[in-house]
Amino acid sequence: MIFVLGIDGGGTSCRAALATADGTVLTRAKSGAANIRTDLTGARTHIVEAARQALLAAGEDPERIAQTPAVLGLAGANVGTYRQQLEAILPFSTSRVETDAEIALEGAVGSGDGAMAILGTGSAYMVRHDGRSRAIGGWGFQVGDQGSGARIGRDLLEQTLLAHDGIRPGSPLTEEMMAVFRDNPEDLVEFTTNAKPGDFGGFAPKVFENADKGDAVATWIIDRAVGDVEAALAVLDLRSADPLCLLGGLGPLYAPRLSPRYRDHLRAPLDDALGGAVRMAARLFGQGAGAGR
Repeated sequence: MIFVLGIDGGGTSCRAALATADGTVLTRAKSGAANIRTDLTGARTHIVEAARQALLAAGEDPERIAQTPAVLGLAGANVGTYRQQLEAILPFSTSRVETDAEIALEGAVGSGDGAMAILGTGSAYMVRHDGRSRAIGGWGFQVGDQGSGARIGRDLLEQTLLAHDGIRPGSPLTEEMMAVFRDNPEDLVEFTTNAKPGDFGGFAPKVFENADKGDAVATWIIDRAVGDVEAALAVLDLRSADPLCLLGGLGPLYAPRLSPRYRDHLRAPLDDALGGAVRMAARLFGQGAGAGR
């Protein structure tokens, strides 16, 4: 039987799917983080582990990994030469490393025209027109990810401290946040010392929830975040027939807040990012394209 592998790797986990040449998924497996910019060696280890586990789950010899082609969508592949470095050390028969945004777009809209926005802990955007893709954002929490959960959570903590110092008006939400940190601003600051983007992002749903209740600070933060998202969507230059898929945990929270010009484009995604990697692998390496037997 002909097999292909689709792999979706990010800062939290790596997922692999073993599929037949036509893209029918047989098994899935999961391992540790696979951000190739932050840990190339660790990412390779987890990629190979997930792929071998997917083969084992299908009752196949995991050594067949060397005869099986793979499409990998990985966090960190949009920066530097990490993509090329990884491709040189992967054990697959053929490796195609793409960004995580590329496989997310493939999963969401298929191989045709369309756009997607990943709105979760981070944020990234991509559009495809006439076979050519363009990525926007995805530069990370420190210098990008506007509209992301991490940035929304950071903004909430910032506004909480500004309210505590009397620089900006507070609200029930900022009072609630101070209570979380025992009404001690030093505890809040200490939290940020080692907090990761996901730690900040954990506060984002609370901000959306309080904005729906009319909380002034929450409303200000979300209005600004929506403006950031729409500024990125504007650059995608959507055509009249383009589907737009909002992905990530915050996608459903943003959808009703977008302007009608963007809501009119919204469509449910065809598949997730792992499904996109499988679709791409089947198209590139499937029946008659040299997939592993």
